Amino acid sequence: MNSNNVKAHLALLLAASMWGLMSPMGKAAMDAGITGLLLANMRMLGGAVCFWLTALVVKQEKVPMRDLLKMFCASMLGIVCNQGCFTFGLSLTSPVDASIITTTMPIFTLILAAIFLKEPVTPMKVGGLLLGSVGALLLILGAQSGSDKAGNIWGNLLCISSQISFACYLTIFKKLIGCYSVFTLMKWMFTFAAVVFIPFSYNDAVATDFGAFSWTVWLEAGYVVLFGTYMAYIFIVYGQKRLRPTVVSMYNYMQPVVGSTVAVWMGLSAFGWSKALAAVLIFVGVYAVTQSKSRAEVLAEKGVSAGE
Repeated sequence: MNSNNVKAHLALLLAASMWGLMSPMGKAAMDAGITGLLLANMRMLGGAVCFWLTALVVKQEKVPMRDLLKMFCASMLGIVCNQGCFTFGLSLTSPVDASIITTTMPIFTLILAAIFLKEPVTPMKVGGLLLGSVGALLLILGAQSGSDKAGNIWGNLLCISSQISFACYLTIFKKLIGCYSVFTLMKWMFTFAAVVFIPFSYNDAVATDFGAFSWTVWLEAGYVVLFGTYMAYIFIVYGQKRLRPTVVSMYNYMQPVVGSTVAVWMGLSAFGWSKALAAVLIFVGVYAVTQSKSRAEVLAEKGVSAGE
């Protein structure tokens, strides 16, 4: 594995870690009075502001109109549908259910990559996906024992929709992602998303008494915007440029690992054999998928170029 791939894996690990903490942080903010639709738009507006400010101090890239249109479509899948459905779904269901559902995204990505990118569905890749999903479910279901917070079918369906939309984004727009810097790509995508989503959250924004929120609530919302959105998207796009969609999506399985680790650190949970087994399954699953052959490698073995 070359140094660029190592950096890409580290970037994806950081993004997954930040997203792993976002569910409990976002749920706490919503329990304090920030609605799901409002928090989703805060993510989009905050992300747009952060990326435009950053873009002022980095190299500017000219984006032709045809690519702006592609970025608009990418933002509908990768941000509006993904963030909007997940955040609103999280407001209806439990963080545990939402975490379980995030582990379905690699399955959708595997199917879509096989259809659109002609990525081979190898036994190693399928085995890695199964190991990762079993590990994640073992970890989360163990944490769910004794919980009195039930999920919600509509919230769960919205969270599933968010995973499907992000899997589509990863697969369909992989070439676009590789053409521009993360700051150029994200400043336009978040701007389009924020403008489109304003009508959905306007009534909630007008009805919300922002002055009544404590500094703790603002810190929770700030984490969602700054780390769960701005920083996480920088890292995820860096990884997307260098790794296959199926490999990128496998890092979703790291989110419940992060949640469990934080719970142990805060004294909210204990580290037992089931968590150790779950962590091993997840890491082995990620390794298996990363080591499986890509379409280019399979074609190279057959003496055929990827463009044929």
